[in-house]
Amino acid sequence: MSESMLITLIVLVIVSVLFVSGKVRSDLVAIGSLLVLMLFNVLTPAEALSGFSNSVVIMMIGLFVVGGGIFQTGLAKMASRKLLQLAGTNETRLLVMVMLVTALIGTFVSNTGTVAVMMPIVVSLAKRAETHPGRLLMPLAFTSSLGGMLTLIGTPPNLVIQETLIHAGLDKLSFFSFTPMGVICLVTGIIGMIVLRRFLPNNQKKENKSKRTPGSLKDLVRKYQLSQNLFRVQVGQESTIRSKTLLELNIPVNFKLTVIEIRRKISAKNQFFKTINQEIAGPDTVIDENDILYVHGSYEDAERFALEYGLNLLDEEAAEQQPFSNGEQYATSEVGIAEVMLTPNSKHIGKLVKHSEFREKYRVNILGIQRREQYLLHHLKEEKMRFGDALLVQGTWTDIARLAAEKGDVVVVGQPLEESRKVTMDQKAPIAIGIMVLMVLLLITEIVPAVAAIMVAAILMVIFGCVRSMDEAYKTVNWESIVLIGGMIPMSIAIEKTGAALLLSDALVNTLGSYGSVVLLAGVYFTTSLLTLFISNTACAILFAPIALTAATQLGANPLPFLFAVSIGASMCFASPFSTPPNALVMSAGRYKFSHYIKVGLPLQLLIGIVMVATLPLIYPF
Repeated sequence: MSESMLITLIVLVIVSVLFVSGKVRSDLVAIGSLLVLMLFNVLTPAEALSGFSNSVVIMMIGLFVVGGGIFQTGLAKMASRKLLQLAGTNETRLLVMVMLVTALIGTFVSNTGTVAVMMPIVVSLAKRAETHPGRLLMPLAFTSSLGGMLTLIGTPPNLVIQETLIHAGLDKLSFFSFTPMGVICLVTGIIGMIVLRRFLPNNQKKENKSKRTPGSLKDLVRKYQLSQNLFRVQVGQESTIRSKTLLELNIPVNFKLTVIEIRRKISAKNQFFKTINQEIAGPDTVIDENDILYVHGSYEDAERFALEYGLNLLDEEAAEQQPFSNGEQYATSEVGIAEVMLTPNSKHIGKLVKHSEFREKYRVNILGIQRREQYLLHHLKEEKMRFGDALLVQGTWTDIARLAAEKGDVVVVGQPLEESRKVTMDQKAPIAIGIMVLMVLLLITEIVPAVAAIMVAAILMVIFGCVRSMDEAYKTVNWESIVLIGGMIPMSIAIEKTGAALLLSDALVNTLGSYGSVVLLAGVYFTTSLLTLFISNTACAILFAPIALTAATQLGANPLPFLFAVSIGASMCFASPFSTPPNALVMSAGRYKFSHYIKVGLPLQLLIGIVMVATLPLIYPF
């Protein structure tokens, strides 16, 4: 054994121990390992840093941005809600539908992101069906990993073995190469969960309704009863307010109404792209024909306003109407609401609302006032503000954030910037669908390299506003994962370069090879499956892919089933709550104990392993 091989194996053992202990961040461990390998001359500086220029790393960055676009446009949430409506309240149908929808989203989006967007929906569905949320959340977490096996881009280990094949000079995989095995995994998982769900929590108890987050959008809409005081009027061809500004009309004084928002059509030709433009109403806003004005006030005042200017007071059945109950009409990706408290020394105390200059100085509208237990929602202009008043204001999220910086006179309750990130840009969803379809077509047809297809999709998500800004695009990327992958790729280079891969594969072949290819395949799969309980699936795939390839070559067998065994074994990790982020995410909400993962996750992990070892040689013969 050479000195460089010994150093590589020692580093490999130390890295594995640190990954298992979890006491040191995984990205720091990865960077430390490549530094050690470089300092001991096992790798050249170019080899040590080559992971960060690897196409897998670049593709992962692009996929994070694409996933961010899917979430920020509300596309994943809308698709989930519509599909889950088909399930009804039957627990078995609900379980199957949750797993199918999760697998569909997990095909293109990271498993962590999939669980993050699906978890609140699944919890609400469980309540509606009077089912314990723990009956659905663990299947949700497990299926997010199962869905990743359906396509090449579904999970990082898939991309890792693709890179291993290309590096070895073998034919690369297509976009749907994983689909046959992925479908088998998914079907096995669904059947397994139906059988094993008996071990999931089932002690449904009547509980108090969860407390709402103070200052959240839904909390404010409920508290101020906004949905009962919002009306829509449409400007017709004969209306006398056409071409006039809101300043000229002086609607708040003349009709005691606040114009919240104006919606106008900007494209009638292309129904695929955004056709409704939402604008915060300002003094200089000019009213055009067909504009829809959202006004806040009493019904009598709204009706008087509509009659005087020849406007159409829209009823609840109008096509443009959307439900008000969740506050969507008061918050968009640009506009929001917030609650503001007056400080003891505020200059606004004792002033009438109409003299407060909130609109002129801060560019926000005052929609309501909470005074002790009383809520004032109408004729606010003549109200005198007092210490202790809470004001409900609406404006752009930027203006609300600017108001929050005014510590001397007002204090904004809650975190307006955090609330703004929760509001999805639903009008951009069709564009996100188009970009997703384009990316998938480019990946399937291979007109351009896969990394180019994904980066094009990521850039289009930013250009078309599906991701709010470049800053938001950077925030969608899990940089710890990126550094981990970039830092661990050189480890696989060192394992191969020093002959460590040959040594480890020799051990596998000598121990199991004499029993045949199937036994060796089982050894590769279950060794990977065991290790992935303690280290990330990506790191596990990076470590085992070259070993599996070398072992298959030594045995003279087709390397594909062995590499697929590495990818699938690394991704199917269910026996521990801390082995994957999705498993950890659902632990609290599902009220799971560690024993639940052992009783349900471990048998499912073993079941899928047995099925994979039996079916891989049938689909990819040795």
